[in-house]
Amino acid sequence: MTTDHRSTLFSPLILPTPDGTGLTLRNRTILSPMCQYAVEKMDGVATDWHLQHYGSIAAGGFGLLTIESTGVDPVGRISPRDLGMYSDEQEAAHRHLVSFIHSQGAAAAVQLNHAGGRASGKPWLPGMHGGSAPIEDGGWQTVGMTDQSIAKGYRPTTKLDKAGIEQIVSDFAAAARRADAAGYDVIQIHAAHGYLLHQSLSPLTNTRDDKYGGTEENRFRLTREVVDAVREVWPKTKPLGIRISATDWVEGGLDVEATSRLMRDLVKNHGITWVDVSSGGLVNTPLQPSGPGFHAVLGAQIKRALADTDAIVSVVGGICSPEQAETMLRTRQVDAVSIGRAAMRNPHWPAMAAARLGVPREAIPAAAQYWRAEW
Repeated sequence: MTTDHRSTLFSPLILPTPDGTGLTLRNRTILSPMCQYAVEKMDGVATDWHLQHYGSIAAGGFGLLTIESTGVDPVGRISPRDLGMYSDEQEAAHRHLVSFIHSQGAAAAVQLNHAGGRASGKPWLPGMHGGSAPIEDGGWQTVGMTDQSIAKGYRPTTKLDKAGIEQIVSDFAAAARRADAAGYDVIQIHAAHGYLLHQSLSPLTNTRDDKYGGTEENRFRLTREVVDAVREVWPKTKPLGIRISATDWVEGGLDVEATSRLMRDLVKNHGITWVDVSSGGLVNTPLQPSGPGFHAVLGAQIKRALADTDAIVSVVGGICSPEQAETMLRTRQVDAVSIGRAAMRNPHWPAMAAARLGVPREAIPAAAQYWRAEW
């Protein structure tokens, strides 16, 4: 693997694995999972849209592509048009997708998710405004930590009982087995942005009075159980990641100190080797900042909490500039950057970034066919 020592962003990165071998990425650019809402038959099966979308991004030079939120069961999908990982047909479509990503020199991760009270949503597409999809339009009754509505426009959930929680934990494990069979290199467990695991972690939405609510230890229980169930079936040769909302940006909500304690435990005791840092998504608040790289300070705090481990920390959030990404890495705020909207605008963001940072033309990580672009 060619390395340009002038650029940290385009140096290789090893995601640790329990067996000690690690997964080497060709560079430190990670595609952030971005829902496409492109499933055509509401059956959770990837389509030609997904192949061309992710294929172009893989050819554009990313080190790791994280495939969008993929439901571990039908009730856990964010919308009727989301991907799933609970049927043979879905698994086969994922396998085709992964095969092409690998052919372009990139590694492939899949984000496994249960949306809880934010499931059965209307896709955020032109002419649509969120909230629950009507039952007659393919929506369904959702489940969650309580029987309340999780956000404006969403129907009240059915409160999960012990058996329901155990089934969801089992569904995560079953989806992990399918992800392995499909050839994925990494799993990212979604515990952010107001979905079920985030709902369980935050005191704002988890008001249960059983062993899954109340104290911090109890609120963290479901996430720990999901991580353990996935890690048990996920090969020790493969990294396991988690995406987190480090803070709710609301007084009395989840904060970065509590999240740091949880991440430290998950890394040291439960097999997590990659933490992708985001924030918010649970409740609307004017306190949430925005702007280029606004999560960098949170990523740095999580990284400090994990300083005595070999876990990799990445951060997402308005990262558009190659120079900005390079600075975040050189100053050791984080180990990698997750690129979302910038990749939607330019699937070849890494190739562009490499040229801007002075990587030699022959080492720019893009498909050979794109040399005519003269990066």
